[in-house]
Amino acid sequence: MSPSGHMVGLENGSVFVNDSGGDGESILFSHGLLWSHRMFEAQVEALRHTYRCVGYDHRGQGQSEVTREPLISIDSLSDDAIELIESLDIAPCHFVGLSMGGFVGMRVAARRPDLIRSLVLMATAGDEEPRANLPKYTLMAWMTRIFGVRAVYRSVLPLMFGHSFLNDPERRAERERWTAELLRNRRSITKAVRGVFDREAVISELGNIRCPTLVLRGEEDMAIALPRAEALTAAIPGATFIPIPAAGHTLSVESPSAVNAALMSFYGTLTSADGSPVPT
Repeated sequence: MSPSGHMVGLENGSVFVNDSGGDGESILFSHGLLWSHRMFEAQVEALRHTYRCVGYDHRGQGQSEVTREPLISIDSLSDDAIELIESLDIAPCHFVGLSMGGFVGMRVAARRPDLIRSLVLMATAGDEEPRANLPKYTLMAWMTRIFGVRAVYRSVLPLMFGHSFLNDPERRAERERWTAELLRNRRSITKAVRGVFDREAVISELGNIRCPTLVLRGEEDMAIALPRAEALTAAIPGATFIPIPAAGHTLSVESPSAVNAALMSFYGTLTSADGSPVPT
């Protein structure tokens, strides 16, 4: 991607978009809670010479507008994604979503299949947030709203990253970089947090997804248990599941080579609109 991007005005607010440009088929990257489009830097670098890679920041996160409503729902973010795809004229696009971005991607693919060429879902699930998680996450959200992200980031890091990444002395600089990214979140991030925790299950809709779908999960993911990822895969017709070793919830950052290899292999199985193989 280019080092700078631009704002795109949507009905519900403006979002920041970074677009590599190019004439290839488009991949839209949708990031996870507390992050931004930057979490896909390694994937964009691997794919941008063949594909038009478009990353964006969800409303209330990254460089996008913080809108006034008290809760930014997943359904409203799905509407944003639909409008963005249409505004950029990139349909049908390949959609890559991680965690919250996956919540968005599965809804778009189920409700507007005409917009999605293929779907990659990383570290995500089709159910509602497990009740056992809610007290802890609610407390963390309250502390963030009052004191800022710095008050909770040490508790957040083990949810975001696996033990391999967190304990590798050779990756200290990476940990410092992504900790700094985490600390950039404004106190208003709690609007997005509430939207994630208040989301409804969409398992019943996933049978409507007809595009080729790949599900990835880090084997050290503490946020999405393996049975939830397996249930997601089973609910989507023809979906393929691949575990990613030595990775936690933020696998695009923790195991970029393995994720890139999975993406390239997946895209290599597809055909373009004219029936020829999609280049990888």
